[in-house]
Amino acid sequence: MNYAEESLRLHGQWRGKIEVVSTVPVTNREALSLAYTPGVAAPCLEIQKDVNKSYELTRRHNLCAVITDGSAVLGLGNIGPEAGMPVMEGKCALFKAFGDVDAFPLCVRSQDVEEFVNAVALMAGSFGGINLEDISAPRCFEIERKLKERCDIPVFHDDQHGTAVVVLAGLLNALKVVGKDKAVKIVTVGAGAAGIAIVRMLLTAGFTNITMCDKQGALYVGCPGMNWAQAEMAALTNPEQTPGSLAEKLAGADVFIGTSAPGLVTTDMVKSMNRDAILFACANPTPEIFPEDAKTGGARIISTGRSDYPNQINNVLAFPGIFRGAFDVRASDINEEMKLAAAEALAALIPETELGDERIMPEAFDPRVAPAVAKAVAEAARRTGVARI
Repeated sequence: MNYAEESLRLHGQWRGKIEVVSTVPVTNREALSLAYTPGVAAPCLEIQKDVNKSYELTRRHNLCAVITDGSAVLGLGNIGPEAGMPVMEGKCALFKAFGDVDAFPLCVRSQDVEEFVNAVALMAGSFGGINLEDISAPRCFEIERKLKERCDIPVFHDDQHGTAVVVLAGLLNALKVVGKDKAVKIVTVGAGAAGIAIVRMLLTAGFTNITMCDKQGALYVGCPGMNWAQAEMAALTNPEQTPGSLAEKLAGADVFIGTSAPGLVTTDMVKSMNRDAILFACANPTPEIFPEDAKTGGARIISTGRSDYPNQINNVLAFPGIFRGAFDVRASDINEEMKLAAAEALAALIPETELGDERIMPEAFDPRVAPAVAKAVAEAARRTGVARI
């Protein structure tokens, strides 16, 4: 199938992937008077007295805003907010299908950080959570931080944290398969939103020997050309604080994680890695190295972002369950402990007796995924004091 041609044809037929469906039939005068005026005044006045009643008397308790500025849409780049709408609608469809979370797409016509933050913060009272999507780095870090400061509902940038949760889950299981521990040498390439979030989560999870690279080579303190977010990461990684190319840094490494660009890793580079090497080549749709080429180089476990290879890194394994769990306890935040709990729950879905070189991740359509992640996230929210019910 030519997915581009068929998808374009179907989008013209669908004319949108979501719609608003009323939960209340308005078929007679009495129903109209209860759903709208005059009866609706009563719930309005209750919410005026206690804004938390908005979760009980409206759909806010299960409603997530999926918001972009169109600056980093898939691999298409800065194509603008309207052009990002098909992706936002698709994300909303996934929220409903996999987590039974109602979601609504909002595409904001501003790439000014303060203007965007203010627009989203002013709308936050209509929603139970905010999922930021397809916003370019390093602006996305600043936007998320400022919105977390201003909003009393979860703010989650899926390109960062959804990816990080799934990568961590896969890595935990991959290490069990090859019999290695968290002392492994990890080299990453890609210093944007996903790459930085993955490394931050790995550090939080207890991995210490990590070197971050961009396409030019290793990041280190004082490395020229870094933005402020990359400079922060340079100080936390690259234990020797030495420059070097990706090829040089991969020599003797146990794990490679890529969120960068096609073809950056060669078979010879894989050959230079340690025995039973683990590669997460997540550039999409064309990975840093294809699995067959990595296998030729001696790699043991390979993951990509593609559905036509085993061990797919797919954010749909994470974000529906994360929001489901956060909404179930009316969490005010999605914190690090909740994200770690999500990764560990994902990893635990595959018993150690069933783990293998081509089975380190649950399937996207495994019905156990979202409930398991939601349960772990809700429990972590309660432990860390951000649950409100």
